[in-house]
Amino acid sequence: MPSLTPSPPPNSWPRPPSCLTASQLALPPAGARICVAGLVLVRQRPGTAKGVIFITLEDETGTCNIVVWAKVYERYRRAVIAGRLLRITGRVQREQEVVHVIAEHVEDISPMLDALARPDFDPDSPA
Repeated sequence: MPSLTPSPPPNSWPRPPSCLTASQLALPPAGARICVAGLVLVRQRPGTAKGVIFITLEDETGTCNIVVWAKVYERYRRAVIAGRLLRITGRVQREQEVVHVIAEHVEDISPMLDALARPDFDPDSPA
């Protein structure tokens, strides 16, 4: 019978530096420049959106909605299409209770996932 190993505390997992968590997105004012990171759950490019891509990221606290305009997509195409773990720098857009991040810079940080899969990974050691 396999043994179950308890999960490490959420704060012990390696987080990209200077990133807000999804639960902190209500803190900055609309228009503030922020950075978020998370696993890509969904990429949508509706035909009626004129080249806009919508990405949903998930971190340990929840989900974050990202809007990638066509010009930003062209610049960071590879990361937007292939990234499994993304760091997005952009501006907060708030419409009542709905918060989006309008992407200005997209970075594929998927190699961080490889560290988690290593058998010798220690969540308490510095990155």
